Amino acid sequence: MALQNILGLNRRPPGPRWPWPPPCGTVVRPPFLLSHGTTTLAFRCDHGVVVAADTRSSCGGLVSDPASRKVVILHSHLLATTSGTSADCATWLRLLRCSLRLRQLQEGRQPSVAGAAKLLAFLLRGCRHRDLCVATLLCGWDHTGPSLYYVYSNGTCLSGDAFSVGSGSPYAYSVIDGAYRYDLPRDEAFLLARQAVGHAAHRDAYSGGNVDLYHVRPTGWVCLSREDLSEVYRGLRPTVYEEKDDEYEENREDTTALD
Repeated sequence: MALQNILGLNRRPPGPRWPWPPPCGTVVRPPFLLSHGTTTLAFRCDHGVVVAADTRSSCGGLVSDPASRKVVILHSHLLATTSGTSADCATWLRLLRCSLRLRQLQEGRQPSVAGAAKLLAFLLRGCRHRDLCVATLLCGWDHTGPSLYYVYSNGTCLSGDAFSVGSGSPYAYSVIDGAYRYDLPRDEAFLLARQAVGHAAHRDAYSGGNVDLYHVRPTGWVCLSREDLSEVYRGLRPTVYEEKDDEYEENREDTTALD
């Protein structure tokens, strides 16, 4: 018998700690977790819903995409922000968009924002044990006026006046809570949203890139701007917003082509 056999030096390496393929009904955890974060926010005003989000997508300690789009178009009067795992958010919001379109064809009118939020929460609740990571804000205008809902992957569905989601949300709340009110004028509301995302990106390592600013009003959503967050934080480029019907049509076509 060889010496290495006696000393046990030629033992086979141990196999994986989990069986592969896993037995039916077993939840398999990934061998390591990837850190990710973002900053998305929205708040209601008497003139509509103001939506803002950064554009940095991260994968662990790497920036995978500095100019991603985290505001998803569901229809002409409804937007959704994405926070969590990008693949999960894209898949479930695409499913929601298809479901809303089918309901519109069956009923002859667009579903309300509350109906869309409850539908998404119902769909996610059935997969709450599948390790999904979806946190979205549904921002729209319906027969009740401006509406804002927060939906999480465990089926949580909340209505409110102001929400911020992501790793930079505590910093964004510190700015919003001090200046937000329902009767904010348009220019002040747009400036507040930009400053909140800019402050969050300055403090949060996983937020950055640019800030996308949207406004949902009775005639539909408008893509107002995309600005560099470093300039927004330092206040180098104050923006004056003028909302017109022809500008709305132009921005809607351009942004839809990017979606």
